[in-house]
Amino acid sequence: MSFFKKIFSSDKKETLDKGLEKSKTTFFSKLSKAVAGKSKVDDDVLDNLEEILVTSDVGVETTLKIIQRIENRVASDKYLGTDELNQILREEISGLLSENNIGEATDFSIPSNQRPYVLMVVGVNGVGKTTTIGKLAYQFKKKGLKVVLGAADTFRAAAIDQLQVWADRVDIPIIKQDMGSDPASVAYDTLKSGVAQDADVIIIDTAGRLHNKVNLMNELTKVKRVMQKVIGDAPHDVLLVLDGSTGQNAFEQAKQFTAATEVTSLAVTKLDGTAKGGVVIGISDQFKIPVQYIGVGEGIEDLQVFNKYEFVDSFFK
Repeated sequence: MSFFKKIFSSDKKETLDKGLEKSKTTFFSKLSKAVAGKSKVDDDVLDNLEEILVTSDVGVETTLKIIQRIENRVASDKYLGTDELNQILREEISGLLSENNIGEATDFSIPSNQRPYVLMVVGVNGVGKTTTIGKLAYQFKKKGLKVVLGAADTFRAAAIDQLQVWADRVDIPIIKQDMGSDPASVAYDTLKSGVAQDADVIIIDTAGRLHNKVNLMNELTKVKRVMQKVIGDAPHDVLLVLDGSTGQNAFEQAKQFTAATEVTSLAVTKLDGTAKGGVVIGISDQFKIPVQYIGVGEGIEDLQVFNKYEFVDSFFK
């Protein structure tokens, strides 16, 4: 499809191709076994493909949609060779994902009519939340935007220290208090400071672990309410960070957080170190929340704006 070729930037695409190498290799190893000795896509091939997609963490619901689309192709085309299966998968998954076309980012930018733009970041400990914040701050600063960080995960001293490391690395201001301080107080101070500094972007880190869903919801609600005393419509975006290497557990985390608070965008990290990259396809399809960013490497430039067509092209290349 010529569409695939004309939208990709080479440097970003090379990083994405490399980042998805483990997922791609594992998937095609399974796929080659599934079609061995077969010349056409038949019921056996489709049954095997269904199993491969599910075990690649695409998710049951999304897998069934993909299989249905391929069955429709088989019915309309009468004959599909197994040598065409890779291209068919790429086309049908791209088609499926394009149907959910809500609010996706095209680059590291913010709405022109919202200054400062307040981004609240949520997610459990260990998913790459602090790293994602640091890399986002770097990308925003690279675009000429003035960024301020708020260390409102006050439950762990390590969280405050890690965010400080990123603030120093990117050379941007950070607002923090001692461990055990009220997270809402930190968020309030950060927004006040951001407004005073004429910041373009304010990024607020939040606690990665609270005792239960009700506690989580209450804490995040309080943080939001206090921020709105400074900026009436804050936060403008609630970004949930998910660890792609956990596969189906990332789905569960997304379900829990979206039940506990309003999440408006997603970031999926650590895709370079896992064979579970298919989870992005399922998450992008199933949650009516856009995947905005993906992490495909450890470098500061390796947080990418998610482009569904680039992703599918790299996965099925």
